Amino acid sequence: MTGKPPLLVIVGPTAVGKTAFCIELARRLPAEIVTADSMQVYRGMDIGTAKPTAEERRGVPHHGIDLAEPEEEFNVADYRRHALAAIEDIHRRGRLPILSGGTGLYVRAVVDEFLFPERGADWEFRRRLEEEAERLGREAIHRRLQAVDPETAARLHPNDLRRVVRALEVYERTGRPLSEHLREARGQGSPFDLLMFGLMRPREELYARINQRVLDQIRAGLVDEVARLLERGLDEDDVSMKGLGYKEIIGYLKGRYDLDEAVRLLQRDTRRYARRQLTWFRADPRIRWLDLSEFPSMSAAVEHVYDAVVTRWPRFAAAP
Repeated sequence: MTGKPPLLVIVGPTAVGKTAFCIELARRLPAEIVTADSMQVYRGMDIGTAKPTAEERRGVPHHGIDLAEPEEEFNVADYRRHALAAIEDIHRRGRLPILSGGTGLYVRAVVDEFLFPERGADWEFRRRLEEEAERLGREAIHRRLQAVDPETAARLHPNDLRRVVRALEVYERTGRPLSEHLREARGQGSPFDLLMFGLMRPREELYARINQRVLDQIRAGLVDEVARLLERGLDEDDVSMKGLGYKEIIGYLKGRYDLDEAVRLLQRDTRRYARRQLTWFRADPRIRWLDLSEFPSMSAAVEHVYDAVVTRWPRFAAAP
């Protein structure tokens, strides 16, 4: 026993099955889910972010979802404040928080209390790099990050300009790469008694699930969802609209390509994102990996984690 408050963490790439897994597990425990997803914080962006439906959430309290309007700027510090408040409240009520998600930096912000080194944003630096990206291309800015912080560059897509620029800003202001700051934060230890699991599947199976999810999102009305957001005044330059599922559909709605091409791009970009997620999470030795394909069912994998939870924290064995 560490004396620290317990925190169960479930991570993994997009489409691996985290939502279903965590909901089933939470129903076995006196537990509540704290989502760590940088896109699910936005209201009205449900289909493209694969946000759990109202039906899925029934009976299992969720936190970290619908925290901001898509027009609002919302960053990791905002998320951390909300998440830590939710976790404290869950503990106060004698329940177990399950931190679940695919946004690695959001997970680290909670687990290791990590935040970007801050002395106020350097807006001039950001503006200069954004102008260079317009002039030279985003790949050029990404190559600059590769030169000073190859570890962070490996997990960030060149099109994720905001995070590439932010990582360069950290290096510019501290003289040290973001990846080094992250390792240092982990070395200082977590304020929580952690149990961390990573969910994975064989690459071919994961990619097939990603491809099918995109088709399901289109059938569920993703195009209409994006069109409604554009109608309310949002555009592709807004941070919230740069997320997977939104930028690809915007291109279709603006007539740059047909819907089949939008689907192909979204499937491809989501597969690439899943690879970057795995790169990030595999760097954390505290995570115990579970290959869901090795279990006879999702319920069997859930039972495995449930057993680990009640062995570590016996007080959660009783039904809520």
